[in-house]
Amino acid sequence: MATASNPDRVVPVVSPDDVELGLDTFGDVTESPTPGGEAMHGELTSHAETIRQLLSQAVLADEVGLDFFGVGEHHRADFAVSAPEVVLGAIAAKTSRIHVGSAVTVLSSDDPVRVFERFSTVDALSSGRAEVVLGRGSFTESFPLFGLDLADYEVLFEEKINLFAELLKDQPVTWNGTTRGALHKQEVFPRPESGTLKTWVGVGGSPQSVIRAAHYGMGLFLAIIGGQPAQFAPYADLYRRALEQMGHGPRPIAMHSPGFVAATDEEALETLYPYQSAQVTKLGRERGWPPFSREQYLASAAADGALYVGSPETVARKITQNLRVLGATRFDMKYSMGPLPHDAMMRSIELYGTKVAPMVRELLAEAPAPVAL
Repeated sequence: MATASNPDRVVPVVSPDDVELGLDTFGDVTESPTPGGEAMHGELTSHAETIRQLLSQAVLADEVGLDFFGVGEHHRADFAVSAPEVVLGAIAAKTSRIHVGSAVTVLSSDDPVRVFERFSTVDALSSGRAEVVLGRGSFTESFPLFGLDLADYEVLFEEKINLFAELLKDQPVTWNGTTRGALHKQEVFPRPESGTLKTWVGVGGSPQSVIRAAHYGMGLFLAIIGGQPAQFAPYADLYRRALEQMGHGPRPIAMHSPGFVAATDEEALETLYPYQSAQVTKLGRERGWPPFSREQYLASAAADGALYVGSPETVARKITQNLRVLGATRFDMKYSMGPLPHDAMMRSIELYGTKVAPMVRELLAEAPAPVAL
């Protein structure tokens, strides 16, 4: 497929038969409802209750036919999940078809052998449905928590992903590095029931990370949480070129972005705004960003923005457009947003699975028009 502004750019046509629609959550701590059922601002659920709610959300995602459910890892008070593999094991036992995985696993502050063992265990519990998304992490709380120096941020990830790539091979591992002890003809168990773990590299916008994913022949997972999705097209193109130059066959490209679905655009926009505003403003105070404005919110929710909020048709059209722009075959919606109440997320999941996903596949079956970049 060509683009309107660059007819020489060749992007693979995305088939509706190949596309996967998933969900991601970081286990954001939610608001507790009042006895009358209304959200009560400032009153939050416990971490334990948030995790139980998350399990219900995953079961619903399976029931409405979605393809993937991802659970992120954080080590701070506003997120309930610090051990995603434990949660994924519970989800695996209560679901029958949906794939389960991380979003992302902060490999830099973990041990690759233990990560492999834990996800192989989830793979067994799910009868071969486990996936792992490896990343460096945009939050850094895990580094001091586990006694690591942020000055080693780059070398930690580079060495650990190298070791993880060796663990994926079905053979004894011999490996040397500076960040952990060496391995000599070491076997690691259990082995994945599916043969090998489906492994992605989560990328937020670094060309080096794109090339790293291609080097190891791992899937590319683009975290597009701001700006315009079309700005990430050069990363998708770079990945495809790098795969070819490194002698790998085609590998999948996925994208992850925040979103919320309601019956109408107006309902979705008005419901989500106070929760996204509260979360982004809080993070902004920590990181030196200016306060989050309604103008920023509406710009992100526009047709060319990175926020997928609206009616099922609005969200489906935006997903379809950006899958085509990137030549991606997977879209995961980060459906949790700050203290957004559990009931609102459940309704959004239901609409995403029953309305948005079928509509995306119908739209992809239509002949694509040239896309302007």
